[in-house]
Amino acid sequence: MAQTIPSDTETPALSPRQEAVALGVASGLSLADAARKAKVGVPTAKHWSATLPAFRRRVQELRAEMTSQALGRLIDNMASASDTLGYLSRKGKSEMVRLSAARAVLELASKTRETVELEVRLRALEERLVSKGGKQWQSRIA
Repeated sequence: MAQTIPSDTETPALSPRQEAVALGVASGLSLADAARKAKVGVPTAKHWSATLPAFRRRVQELRAEMTSQALGRLIDNMASASDTLGYLSRKGKSEMVRLSAARAVLELASKTRETVELEVRLRALEERLVSKGGKQWQSRIA
């Protein structure tokens, strides 16, 4: 049975076995494979997934953490990748390499600009909602 830990929202804590299965599922394993890896019966894991909102929430939290960590690693490598594209767009040996690199730079710059603008707009809307007495929620934008 899940225990509860004191918090503002009284979120039930998962047992170590439930946590292990949730981690496996969040990592991309099927529920059955995650259960076997955690030495938990597949029917038990299916029961947790079907009846425990805290279990499903934990899978989502773990996936979000993993995605955030992967994004951090990608961001760390963006400067180098950008430098490489810039170099190839200027000094690539063939016209096709230069053209492909130039297109990539333009497309990525446009997408990045759009994403940043959307983040700013979303944050402003969140702040406006909270200032008008709306419910504050955990934003996915850091």
